[in-house]
Amino acid sequence: MLSGQLEKKGFFIATLIIFWYSSNIGVLLLNKLLLSNYGFRFPIFLTMCHMTACAVLSYVSIVFLKIAPFQRIKSRSQFLRISTLSIVFCGSVVGGNISLRYLPVSFNQAVGATTPFFTALFAYLMTRKQEAWATYGCLVPVVTGVIIASGGEPSFHLYGFIMCIGATAARAFKSVLQGVLLSSEGEKLNSMNLLLYMSPIAVVVLLPAALVMEPNVIEVTATIATQHRYLGLLILINSAMAYGANLLNFLVTKHTSALTLQVLGNAKGAVAVVISILIFQNPVTFIGIAGYSMTVMGVVAYGESKRRHK
Repeated sequence: MLSGQLEKKGFFIATLIIFWYSSNIGVLLLNKLLLSNYGFRFPIFLTMCHMTACAVLSYVSIVFLKIAPFQRIKSRSQFLRISTLSIVFCGSVVGGNISLRYLPVSFNQAVGATTPFFTALFAYLMTRKQEAWATYGCLVPVVTGVIIASGGEPSFHLYGFIMCIGATAARAFKSVLQGVLLSSEGEKLNSMNLLLYMSPIAVVVLLPAALVMEPNVIEVTATIATQHRYLGLLILINSAMAYGANLLNFLVTKHTSALTLQVLGNAKGAVAVVISILIFQNPVTFIGIAGYSMTVMGVVAYGESKRRHK
């Protein structure tokens, strides 16, 4: 009886992880496909589509499907803090999507793997939180690996690289800022409720930005849609997958340990790199692979060092 329950639980968790990998990697590859291969060069509008889907589906999931308990905003101050987080979140997602126009997914993931470096930097600057020197030492190969990978990247693009670094830094900044702004027990929100409130704010921010910076988005999209009749469906699937990635991240976090999530996250980046190279056939070099491998090993060592020195 007990073994049967354990088998069912193991199968459920394995299924969650497979769907989590599929949604995360799928939205990344679809972003690249739309922004580079289809000529849909509107990263702000695409991000707005993602946030719209997240707003609608978060509401349905929490209010009707009861996937997570509904948490109300308790004060104007809390709302302003969530709004600040939402703007930073917008910046990280838009920056990441812009970088995909110019960089291959493999290099995008290599740069994104430096998130722990920026997280440690912002944690020290904002909260004076210090790690053991051994932990900081593990960040050296993280940064060195990306420098090596940049030198060996045949498709290197400076603007795309700057956008990718900016998106990675913004993602780290948001995680540290979230810990600072929503630190009191009464104001803490689980990730699903935070997404529920951040998404509509993001849409309000992104809509005027898209109208000003991408004024011909509707006209060009309609033109592209006449050549690629599945464009609208791809954007819809892409947006739904963006929400699915957040939902599954919440569920995997809920049903596994933080250590398991960290290991799975590191492996996910490597899987995304391999799949993207197979699909998009972008050229890679030994130096680029060596640099990315060094970064991943540094990230793994950093996570292990943090765990040991807790």
